[in-house]
Amino acid sequence: MPKLHRKADGKPLRDAMARAGFSIPELAKATRRVDPAGKGVSRATVGHLAGQGKTARESCELRTAWFIAEALHMETPTPLQDLFAMPTGSTSIIERSTPDAEEE
Repeated sequence: MPKLHRKADGKPLRDAMARAGFSIPELAKATRRVDPAGKGVSRATVGHLAGQGKTARESCELRTAWFIAEALHMETPTPLQDLFAMPTGSTSIIERSTPDAEEE
């Protein structure tokens, strides 16, 4: 599964957190409420995705992005696609298999 990339170095995420009135720990706690398993997203991961420093992360799993967006959406209408972007498609043109006609 491809990873999602945060948009604009996390600024839309930070803006949505501010609109919702969430700090990093509060958003992490809110993700536990939208996760059917009750685990949610850790404070550290939320901090890495919302952060700007050298520990900031540019990408995360779809599950992580989904829980963050859902938790924020409970407080403010912020769709997932406003916060995260899908990676661009592969530009590889290398053929990965041998056609049947060329097999020995």
